[in-house]
Amino acid sequence: MKLKQLIFTLSVMVIIAVAAVFFINDGIQFGASNETPPSSSGEDVDVPEVLLDDDELMEKFETALTTIENNYVSEVKRTKLVEGAISGMVETLEDPFSDYMDVESAANFQESLSSHFEGIGAEVGMVDGYVSIISPMRESPAERAGLLPNDAIVEIDGESIEGYSVNEAVQLIRGEGGTDVTLTIQRGEQGEPFDVTIERDRIQVDAVRADTFEADGQLIGRLEITSFSEDVGSQFEELLQELEDEGIDGLIVDVRNNPGGYLDGAQNIGNLIIPENNPIVQIEHSNGSIESYESDLDDRKPYPIVGLINESSASASEILAAALKESGGYDLVGNTTFGKGTVQKSIRMTDGSALKITTDRWLTAGGNTIDQDGVEPTVEVDQPDYFYSVALSIEEAFEQDQVSDQIGRAQSMLEGLGYEVGRTDGYFDDQTESAITEFQETHDLDVNGQLDEDTAQMIQEEIRAHIRDVENDAQLNRAIELAAEQAS
Repeated sequence: MKLKQLIFTLSVMVIIAVAAVFFINDGIQFGASNETPPSSSGEDVDVPEVLLDDDELMEKFETALTTIENNYVSEVKRTKLVEGAISGMVETLEDPFSDYMDVESAANFQESLSSHFEGIGAEVGMVDGYVSIISPMRESPAERAGLLPNDAIVEIDGESIEGYSVNEAVQLIRGEGGTDVTLTIQRGEQGEPFDVTIERDRIQVDAVRADTFEADGQLIGRLEITSFSEDVGSQFEELLQELEDEGIDGLIVDVRNNPGGYLDGAQNIGNLIIPENNPIVQIEHSNGSIESYESDLDDRKPYPIVGLINESSASASEILAAALKESGGYDLVGNTTFGKGTVQKSIRMTDGSALKITTDRWLTAGGNTIDQDGVEPTVEVDQPDYFYSVALSIEEAFEQDQVSDQIGRAQSMLEGLGYEVGRTDGYFDDQTESAITEFQETHDLDVNGQLDEDTAQMIQEEIRAHIRDVENDAQLNRAIELAAEQAS
């Protein structure tokens, strides 16, 4: 009996002690939810808005910071708290292109705009709450693996990245050339996530490349802009002069799979090809004022110009494409572009970290916004399906009567290579086995009619070579044809 009384007495003392702590720490609730409790009537409580001036807001921030430092159950570093607070500020913008970059991320970002870096070669951003591919760079590991714009990355090397910032995800994706990273990709809302293993590589960025084509007796030059890096304008000017010295009859400006870069790069190139001092781009600043940037070029080039675009043309690529279309009156061939109509600035902090934030919107020469809509081509041309096939990753061989997305991808690739597969829905039937057997016989592989690792690797090598062959590039060939028609 005495023991029961003692326990009861101790319990009362503990309850009193806890109540005292609640009272003594007025304003700090232990074990309580941060959610506002519902009113007893079930109606929302009408809480009056409290407006604080700048000093009071900063005082509130300081109070929160010191309160966490002094009261949190574990030791926390002030630097980590402040960096978290800055990241939180940026997240409240709900802008997929604004980000806070710590020192390492800022250095990597700056490196990505230089002429070379190591990684998979893709721009990523936040789309609908997911870290997603914005654009794979041309001939990069990301492009060879079949990654597409708007592919959501849900896991990296088997680790969920739910709640990760773009830069946190990028830190996991990047790495030394020759090492692998496996991305789990969600493509569209209906399909099942799938894994793509990519070997990182050293990405050499040649911002501009030039080549020429003969068509109907006309010499058509192409300037392919792969990135709007710091010196893209001077590279473009030098190669344009070389093409003009060769006597080109028409010019193709190819910005497919170009994720953008420096705004100045698009302006500098616009100065060389947008005629009659027409606008290249208009910048709408945060205060609502609009600034127009006109071309320095007085006269029209004595040859037709055709732009080449696709769904991976973003940002500065879209500025140049829109200027060609609206200010130059030139045709655009390909597919509607990505639709990024904002301008970001990278603002370096004293410790080497940086804020990349959206500061302006850009408008086309005609004052139109393309944000989320993209720039539409005047001549729409799709590439064959196998151009968009995800790379194969075979661990166990597939055979008859099995169903798999990987079988479907292999069927699509074999069809692109000219083999009669009859279907591309992923069901392994007699005809698929016959096509694989024929492929194995012609490529000196073990002839077993199965989709095994060696066969899958050879199919991929063949399809990559097939895609790189300009004769199979339907968009480029239509652009050449159009330029030749207009030049004659």
